[in-house]
Amino acid sequence: MKRRRTTAALGLVAVLAIGSPAAVLARDTGERVGGTVEESARTGGHAIRDGVLTFGRTVRDFFTGGPRAARETWRENAERTKENARDGAANVRNEANH
Repeated sequence: MKRRRTTAALGLVAVLAIGSPAAVLARDTGERVGGTVEESARTGGHAIRDGVLTFGRTVRDFFTGGPRAARETWRENAERTKENARDGAANVRNEANH
């Protein structure tokens, strides 16, 4: 009977000292979720920024170089936006998995 109390007491001390496994898991999961949300927000912000820049550059080139220049600018900027989105998606997946 005395041995059970001692073992239980040592177990309780160990849990209090290092934290419960559930608490450790929750902390780890919380950090991962936080990093994923942060990276997702960053990716979304970059997409908005790229869209605004694409629109502005296209309008500028329309008035300075005509419709063909505007179309070429739009295509170049759209490709850059796609690349940034792919990089952002890879970063989000990396945060979610680590």
